[in-house]
Amino acid sequence: MPTPTPGIITYMSQLTDSRWMLILASLLGATAVMSGAFGAHALQGMLDERASGWYDTAVTYHARHALALLACGLLSLQIGKAPGCLWVRAAGICFTLGTLIFSGTLYTMAFTHITKLGMITPIGGLFLIIAWLCLTIAAFRLSSRTV
Repeated sequence: MPTPTPGIITYMSQLTDSRWMLILASLLGATAVMSGAFGAHALQGMLDERASGWYDTAVTYHARHALALLACGLLSLQIGKAPGCLWVRAAGICFTLGTLIFSGTLYTMAFTHITKLGMITPIGGLFLIIAWLCLTIAAFRLSSRTV
């Protein structure tokens, strides 16, 4: 009898904190570059000024926070289970959620003009702020011997 292949949820739960952050950061980085190129070339003249602004903001935050998540993954690799590691994990989760919600709603608004999504966008921004604050707490928890 063939063994069933594990689902993505099972696989992700088996990944270390560092690995899932590095994988997601890489994917977010790649999609940010693709989104930027798509906006610069394929969307040229197709979006009105307002939608273009939403799209540009989405790409900017998408790319910047892919790098922030990459930093979390690298920091997690460095510190292992040292004090502060849970705060780095929390930051990684919040950077991921924040980027998906913040940029995702702006991308969707740019293409659909469903401006009611603008009510959800600040939730993504709040996750991004919380992520940065989690990194601040992690930095306070780390000793000079762990980094």
